[in-house]
Amino acid sequence: MPGLFPIFLKLTARPCLVVGAGSIAEGKIVSMVEAEADVTVVATRASSRVQQLAADGAIRLHLRPYQTDDMQGIFLAVAGTDVPEVNRQVFADAQQRNTLINAVDDPPYCDYYFPSIVRRGDLQIAISTAGESPALAQQLRRDLNEQLPLDLGPWLMELGRLRREVLQMEPLGEPRKLLLHQLATREVCGAEACPSRQIARAHAREHYPDRNPAPGIEHG
Repeated sequence: MPGLFPIFLKLTARPCLVVGAGSIAEGKIVSMVEAEADVTVVATRASSRVQQLAADGAIRLHLRPYQTDDMQGIFLAVAGTDVPEVNRQVFADAQQRNTLINAVDDPPYCDYYFPSIVRRGDLQIAISTAGESPALAQQLRRDLNEQLPLDLGPWLMELGRLRREVLQMEPLGEPRKLLLHQLATREVCGAEACPSRQIARAHAREHYPDRNPAPGIEHG
């Protein structure tokens, strides 16, 4: 099987299609909504959660059979019905239009797979078995979820703020790169007296005394 190219894809405002709106497709629909995609759902019936998403205006829901024209202009598609023949037709139509397609639980008819995700704020760890064993991917997700600290999300947010300060104070080069790697191994907090923030500022004062943080840089 060809190797997979792992990426994190921005779907904001991209036209996406999900065919099916039952238990198989519901999670995919929700994940696309969370990614701020422009989601159209076509299905003969829909779960209560999908119907609520439609009522809230988060998606467009068409309660009818899939039609080939539904694929027109679509960037990313999911075939998530419980009828293999329908899923295969959705796959064929997507292939003709160079639209990326996932036929749920049918690896030969997928251009991409949905990984198991561990989330801590903006931190995401994606696990894929290339469709060989979703159960293993889910088990690994549970294992990682138990091991990772719950406060990684807030810590990452503060680390991002500190990184922006460093980018303002330090010119591009190897010293800046090394400093950023050093700071990523230390606790970061929002306070002005945060040890990592003090390290960053002391480094800038020592090596670039004429440079100061730009006005308006966020502090904790």
